Amino acid sequence: MLPERLKTLRSEIKLTQKEVADKLNISQQSYAKWEKGITLPANKNLQKISEIFNTTTDYLLGNTDNKNSTKFEDDLEESLNTARAFSGKPISEHDREVMREILTEMFKDK
Repeated sequence: MLPERLKTLRSEIKLTQKEVADKLNISQQSYAKWEKGITLPANKNLQKISEIFNTTTDYLLGNTDNKNSTKFEDDLEESLNTARAFSGKPISEHDREVMREILTEMFKDK
């Protein structure tokens, strides 16, 4: 997953492997090995890559298909994780999705 996403994201912003490698202060050969799946970047480089490509490490690693997690999405998820029904029990999955849709619609242009 990571190799394909690295290559796709790099192509989308029209950078060469050398240009990305320079931004990471590594050799072009090291970066090429990541795109080929021969080696994996260290965590610190993974974070830098996500910043260069304006995406998340979760997207790079294939944990999500959402390229650009936003602060709103993070805050919404945290709020839904702590939401409780009037009884004090966690809300149902159905209620959680309804609340997500309503709040996303309310705040989509803000």
